[in-house]
Amino acid sequence: MPADSPPSAERGSGTVLMVSVVAAIALAIAAVLVVAHVAVQATRAASAADLAALAAADAARGLASGDPCTVAADVAQRNDAVLVSCARSGSGGSIVDVVTSIRLVGEWAPWPGRGPPGLEATGASRAGPPPTPWSPREGDH
Repeated sequence: MPADSPPSAERGSGTVLMVSVVAAIALAIAAVLVVAHVAVQATRAASAADLAALAAADAARGLASGDPCTVAADVAQRNDAVLVSCARSGSGGSIVDVVTSIRLVGEWAPWPGRGPPGLEATGASRAGPPPTPWSPREGDH
């Protein structure tokens, strides 16, 4: 642009455009991180439910000591989860259904341990004895 020409009305619009693009990219990255965090916590809640149900089923069958639901709560707590429900069914209560939850707001948040209620990932699992006694198949040694 020659030195004697008047300033353009579009002067500085490239800066505004770049700031907008950078802000949009930052927002997209934040959204991806939130979705990834939720997926990880859901997997952790499901794993805690699986482990709690297996431990409770062992206790229900007498393979481990303790009350099945107390054992499930202990295993869930060791996996940073909370036992939401525990129900026994089947013959002699040998099948155990558990539900666990993990809060989505963790220590990394600006408001540790607090945050809006209901932000939890849950997992559910059922465990019990096999439907028939296990026996090796022919050819398996």
